[in-house]
Amino acid sequence: MADRKSAVRKDDAPGRRRAKALRQRRRPTGILSTLTDLVGAFQPMAVRRLQEEIEDRVDGIPIALNDYGFDRYGFHPETFRKGSLPSALLYRYYFRVENHDIDRVPDGRVLLICNHAGQLPFDGMMLSMSMLLEADPPRVARAMAEYWVSELPFISEMAARMGSMVGTPENCIKMLEAGECVMVFPEGVRGMNKLYSDRYQLQRFGLGFLRLALSTNTPIVPVALVGSEEQNPGLANLESLGRLVGAPAAPITPTFPLLGPLGLLPMPVKYRFYFGEPLHFEGDPSDEDAVIQKHVDVVRKSITDMFARGLAEREGVFR
Repeated sequence: MADRKSAVRKDDAPGRRRAKALRQRRRPTGILSTLTDLVGAFQPMAVRRLQEEIEDRVDGIPIALNDYGFDRYGFHPETFRKGSLPSALLYRYYFRVENHDIDRVPDGRVLLICNHAGQLPFDGMMLSMSMLLEADPPRVARAMAEYWVSELPFISEMAARMGSMVGTPENCIKMLEAGECVMVFPEGVRGMNKLYSDRYQLQRFGLGFLRLALSTNTPIVPVALVGSEEQNPGLANLESLGRLVGAPAAPITPTFPLLGPLGLLPMPVKYRFYFGEPLHFEGDPSDEDAVIQKHVDVVRKSITDMFARGLAEREGVFR
């Protein structure tokens, strides 16, 4: 595998040089350059080093760009590079993320299937950072965004530039057929808003991701995240109240709604990602639900088994 990944990096050297040239061409000059350097000088050394690491890793992503620095789906490495620092700071210094067996993620098309929890999608953000900062070569973990994201001004454009697409089956198939890494959280809102008493108990998985894997001959890598299930413990979920305001849920936590929006911020739990062996499935993607469910159960069992390992290995929620 090491030789194959070295070949990927070597073959993509022209693409990386183009990305670096575009970045250098757009660097600010004159007074703006001086102000930028002055701001950078006051940054802590750890922050500057992390920004440099992000820049090096983004330059190493094997990706084809057009003359304007975008890929075919609207991903813009320059925007990704600038926008990743807050996530990377959370990754390194707040959640203190550990990765186990990330080298199991194969080259080319792949579906990362992960558990979902915590009220807000910090899990997806941190999984994306794992693939950027720890994978070899670095990868863009494509998020399949909800439909309403595409209707939000500015945010929809930013999401596309950061690597997301509206989560339709057609878009996901295009991504996978182009050899992309796509992350999916099949518990959806059911997982995000689960109660604290249900932590590390997987909620019902949707079947769509397995049908997509079958139709595109894509390997599935199960991912278990230990830590997110305690970041913002759910005490109750007033779904009927949520429906009144057009929301899928109305979670009650020790700090929300007591502290307002600040109450949704996660506690500084320690994140641990466990990557399972790639799973390959064969069959007809249009099979009945009962047939597809048997394959889905294999993915669920892999994640559940990794939960047991992660919970046994950790010394506490915060360390």
